[in-house]
Amino acid sequence: MSQFDPYRLPNLRRRGRASLTNKPGRFEEHSREAVDDGWDNPDDLPPLRTEVRIETPRTVISRNTSPDIPFDRSINPYRGCEHGCIYCFARPTHAYLNMSPGLDFETKLIARPEAPELLEKELSSKRYKPQTIAIGTNTDPYQPIEKQHEIMRRILEVLNDFNHPVGIVTKGMLIERDADILGEMGRKGLAKVGISVTTLDPKLARLMEPRVPSPARRLTTIRKLTDAGCPVRVMVAPIIPALTDHELEAILDAAVAAGAEAASWVMLRLPREVSGLFRDWLSEHFPDRALRIMGHVRAMHGGQDYSAEWGKRMRGEGAYANIIARRFRVASKRLGLDREVSPLRTDLFAIPPRSGDQLSLF
Repeated sequence: MSQFDPYRLPNLRRRGRASLTNKPGRFEEHSREAVDDGWDNPDDLPPLRTEVRIETPRTVISRNTSPDIPFDRSINPYRGCEHGCIYCFARPTHAYLNMSPGLDFETKLIARPEAPELLEKELSSKRYKPQTIAIGTNTDPYQPIEKQHEIMRRILEVLNDFNHPVGIVTKGMLIERDADILGEMGRKGLAKVGISVTTLDPKLARLMEPRVPSPARRLTTIRKLTDAGCPVRVMVAPIIPALTDHELEAILDAAVAAGAEAASWVMLRLPREVSGLFRDWLSEHFPDRALRIMGHVRAMHGGQDYSAEWGKRMRGEGAYANIIARRFRVASKRLGLDREVSPLRTDLFAIPPRSGDQLSLF
């Protein structure tokens, strides 16, 4: 009897998914070891389907004090992400749910349908002080299940009612559905959006980001949001050494043509379980350059796959990181993307009147 990896699924079962395996997270107490006895044929099983569970959190606004993140609060309408980007730095968060950062992260999702009502309650507190709320900094609020749940749409309606500033990061074209609200908020200085474009190559994008709209479709989303009145920043993120780095200038050129008015970039990050998942993916799809890619990554992080040191984790350090940073600066200046973006307004924030409230005469 031959040994085989009990966590690796056959191609037919993981069709449309990026991760090759479903290895348990770091908090699991037990592991499995399987032996192929010839009786079960995994190819006979159907492809993995997306499962959605409902969660009712006690609060919806999360706080952070990280010195290299430009916001102190965020909202996550969903846990896990059906987009399935193999490089997603949020994958390790699924381990806290006793689920795998691999295929579980892409297929076993959690929705928070009561988030809008909780948000309204938190914003109505007399102790609340407004600052920009970031959405999409962990998992994508416009992943495919948003079409059915519409949690993000209702969150935006609450924020608009309160005149509360919001910054959104997404790869999903579903955000176009909310262009009416985002356009209104954008014109008032209350909203901005970042659209992530990793590559312009549709075949590569399909391998890395199997359920994300194509690069061309994301550029169309930039145009539709800017036409609606919401400012958009293109995010060249992540830049993957020896795989997508040569596209940096081309992505910025295409984004400007689509209407983007600002730009940013982030280097590939491989925290915790993401490192092994990404290396498995490289071995499957790009075995000829896997060593070169990981060599660059480790050179930027002191010989490790990843370093979580503040101020360096987003960009890395060393010669290669410096070259990418310089290329970005030169291209951004040439295209006019290096301008200072005005901060979103907080002075318009106000708790909207409720039915039965005593209205002011002045």
